[in-house]
Amino acid sequence: MTMQGAGHPNAGRKKVLLKVIILGDSGVGKTSLMNQYVNKKFSNQYKATIGADFLTKDVIIDEKFVTMQIWDTAGQERFQSLGVAFYRGADCCVLVHDLTQFKSFEHLESWREEFLVQAAPKNAENFPFVVLGNKSDLNPHVTKNHLKSYKDWCQQKGEIPHYMTSAREATNVEEAFREIARKALQQEAAESISYVPDNTLINLNQHEHQRMAGPPPGADCAC
Repeated sequence: MTMQGAGHPNAGRKKVLLKVIILGDSGVGKTSLMNQYVNKKFSNQYKATIGADFLTKDVIIDEKFVTMQIWDTAGQERFQSLGVAFYRGADCCVLVHDLTQFKSFEHLESWREEFLVQAAPKNAENFPFVVLGNKSDLNPHVTKNHLKSYKDWCQQKGEIPHYMTSAREATNVEEAFREIARKALQQEAAESISYVPDNTLINLNQHEHQRMAGPPPGADCAC
């Protein structure tokens, strides 16, 4: 967290940095979704991400000033070994699949498992994920069977939110990323809770016991 500068109209209010990781097969539209959300731009030219890259965006979520650091990662297998360097410290993970390629949805299970292994969050069972089914403009009539598969899988994994998006037409992109920010904010707040170590409590009790019992014999001796 950082503080606003003294001359800023919102000086004195905390700004929260949230790290968001986007995962999914190559070509599902991870880069396009990030660029649409951050820069309001879409490009028809496809260029595979090499390694990882990130963009930032300042937003206000539930009256909190937030800087979203959104990491776009490579979908090719040869780059997956780099994951641990980028996943650690994430506050939310976004899983993206292509609505025109059902196999990309089937691969979300392995992407989710890989993230949990490499990121090693403290509370893996409750770590927040959001699923985006992208390219809704190319497949406006998703079959009922596929919709059921999306819904069932997300429910089984802890009621993961699922959005049908189009990076090209900006459909549901803003709404999805605001939900992502809320999930990340909740995770960041949970991670920030601090606990007093047990040994500190024991030491405090020892000091209190010594104070009540009085000084040890000979403590007043000046010899």
